[in-house]
Amino acid sequence: MRYSRVYLESIGYELAPVIVSTAELERRLEPMYKHLNIAQGQLETLTGINERRWWNKDFPVSQGATMAARKALAKSFIRPSEIDVLVYTGVCREQLEPATACRVASELGISSDAAVYDLSNACLGMMNGIVEVANRIQLGQARAGLVVSCETAREINEVMIDQMVYNRSMENFRQGLATLTGGSGAAAVLVVDEELSSEHRRQLLGGVQKNAPQHHQLCRWGWESVAPTVDRLLQTEPANILKSAINKGMRHVVSPFMSTDAGSVLKFGVDLGFKTWQSFLEKLGWASESLDKVICHQVGTMHRDTMMKTLGIAPGKDFSTFEFLGNIGTVSVPLTAALAEERDFLKPGDRVGFMGIGSGLNCMMLGLRW
Repeated sequence: MRYSRVYLESIGYELAPVIVSTAELERRLEPMYKHLNIAQGQLETLTGINERRWWNKDFPVSQGATMAARKALAKSFIRPSEIDVLVYTGVCREQLEPATACRVASELGISSDAAVYDLSNACLGMMNGIVEVANRIQLGQARAGLVVSCETAREINEVMIDQMVYNRSMENFRQGLATLTGGSGAAAVLVVDEELSSEHRRQLLGGVQKNAPQHHQLCRWGWESVAPTVDRLLQTEPANILKSAINKGMRHVVSPFMSTDAGSVLKFGVDLGFKTWQSFLEKLGWASESLDKVICHQVGTMHRDTMMKTLGIAPGKDFSTFEFLGNIGTVSVPLTAALAEERDFLKPGDRVGFMGIGSGLNCMMLGLRW
């Protein structure tokens, strides 16, 4: 991928209001910790995450995406009626159909001529969305597009904590560890043609992508039937306790689940990242030392340190937010970039790499002249 006329005109973001410390999560996990003789503080030691944010209960993700989009538009001279494409790219969506993008477009007053749809690819969603709009601009099919997303970790964290307290096995602790790194937030990236860019900053130069789909089972987030749980309970509890629930259709109820083999994700993800990195430098004609800054998908200390060492990137070139925001999925890279710019870490003219690895496994790296 190479681009000559595409700019990230602005980035808007919204931080979720409820701050949840890692210590608070560990207090709720105390029954499991005591059963397994795990010392308090292990979760922060293993992840480097001190706190993360949650939305208020029942907060619609379309609302978070809309709030971020309004901020992105407010930083530009682009009106909603000038948007040619709006893509919602979150893992979290409000329903199977219609597209969550439709509600966001309605709230913003997007032109009736615009393309409006959802795009999903695990944690790479917003980066894929940026490329989707960039391709349209480069081909002359669009002049301005919005890529929006909102992720919520509250619900899956609540479920996972209950499961870990109920099933106090070390395997369950390992499988649930990555889930507890999750955070909530929203972001929007306004992508425009060079003729519409007011400052001609944040130029998208190009990028590469690679995949290793043989590892698609390593990290899964979805829905599962409660029927197996009911069957297990029937073996240990008096049947009359569960009979009424079963008669009411409990077997047809589904519950969210998340399962991650964190060690394997790190191992194979870093391997895929290294291959992508080599192609990325070749595609853009850059050398490792010529890259000024990197904005990586925020996972945790181990992932960050291993990736930086493997790619030969000096620690001072990376800006991190996972310590206080956790892993915000698709929102992670653009929101981190926006904070890095606000704090003068990203400066005009910097050569910047956006780097993301998502479940699947998929990896994408984008190069920008900030």
